[in-house]
Amino acid sequence: MLRAALAGLVLASLTLSAQAETIRIAIGTQDTTINCAAGGLLIRELGLLDKYLPHDGAYKDARYDIQWKNFTSGAPLTNEMVAGKLDFGAMADFPGAFNGVAFETAGRHSLFISVLSGSIQGSGNGIVVPCASGVQSLAELKGKTISVPFASTAHGMLLRAVAAQGWDPLRDVSIIAQPPEVAGSALQAGKIDAHADFVPFAELFPSRGFARKIYDGAQAGAPTFHGALVDQAYARKYPEIVVAYLRATLEANQLLAAEPEKYSELIAQVTGVDAEVNYLFHGPLGVQTRDLTWKPEYRQAVGTAIDTLKLLKKADRGLDLNTFIDDQYIRAAFKASNLDYDAQLGHYAQTPLSGADASTGQAITDFSRVAEIWVRGEPKVRHYASAQSAFAALAGLKQEGKGIRAVYAQASDSGIKLLAEQAWFASDAQGRLSAFLLKGQAEQFATAQGGKILDFTEATAQAVAAR
Repeated sequence: MLRAALAGLVLASLTLSAQAETIRIAIGTQDTTINCAAGGLLIRELGLLDKYLPHDGAYKDARYDIQWKNFTSGAPLTNEMVAGKLDFGAMADFPGAFNGVAFETAGRHSLFISVLSGSIQGSGNGIVVPCASGVQSLAELKGKTISVPFASTAHGMLLRAVAAQGWDPLRDVSIIAQPPEVAGSALQAGKIDAHADFVPFAELFPSRGFARKIYDGAQAGAPTFHGALVDQAYARKYPEIVVAYLRATLEANQLLAAEPEKYSELIAQVTGVDAEVNYLFHGPLGVQTRDLTWKPEYRQAVGTAIDTLKLLKKADRGLDLNTFIDDQYIRAAFKASNLDYDAQLGHYAQTPLSGADASTGQAITDFSRVAEIWVRGEPKVRHYASAQSAFAALAGLKQEGKGIRAVYAQASDSGIKLLAEQAWFASDAQGRLSAFLLKGQAEQFATAQGGKILDFTEATAQAVAAR
């Protein structure tokens, strides 16, 4: 009964006329947090919101004042939402939970209305060390200094990772607050031992050659996501506008799935985050899935974030997840866009890769060993059924004088997309290559399979020799 009433609130015409009213739509984005692109950057750059805003019924003569403001993290975005300067905001589970607490403290309410991108495993957050560091795993950071943007989803990940090691976060490691723009310089200068961060910095810093990823959030097994929030009072007054925003998000998501290279380039133009890194997230079999549905794991992530806020003494109250997470608007957006919300709710697969091996022309059916090459000057990334096939082709491309933008490999254990040049590889008894993020993971596999461990250069040489 309650759900039906709420759905009616969204789909019915407003009882109060919006005729001749100028309606503000103020949206806070995090452009450099590239997995939020479908909820902000692409909507803005492609003018998608205008397509879905209502112009009939109570909105017949309404005028819209669409305002955009970009932030580098969720905390200042939340401050402006609570101050009434923004109506919508995009942020991760951890700062999103803080958003809810901040609204409650102010005597108001915000709603978490959709997921934008996430990982039920925890991929997206990560820990990097300077390239010159000998550290290969988190276990080697005891007694070291690790920086992290405080009150971020990466902060929550770091605290859970430290606890999993059995360490006291106040004594066994030195955790200091540092935003990514400061941490990048600190890593290059060797002023910190490691840095934990959210999307895209655990991939961007290694891509730029001054850091190496030694921990992925998937190792913690704690779901993480970024999503969209709205001021509850605004949503109740203008439910059709909330649905319009989410319909624009759905279209942006579909565009990313259809042409990931094209929109990775657009994101790069706006943010300065390399297109090759954007493709890690938005390309097929990416680091995260773009999924707007409220899977149980993402609801759990919000609950975990609230518990972590209490642990950090950043909140002395909880949130009722049943009212804070409100799926009525995203369900209405799916219905209005002729999409099946419940079918998507049960769908957990990564963005699919379809196509043939660029060398053999044969259809790729096994995605566990897929590798990819982005050749400079080519609009589409080349797909290969295996690392051996890709690396043999890579040598030929270089001989032809072609520039290489990036080489990707799928991690054999977590399934996430890796920058192949920084990955570790292990061969089995048949000489087939499997990719891993960590050297220790590759060593375990090689030992169990009777093979050997190789870095990228060695794996490429092996593939060429076997050609």
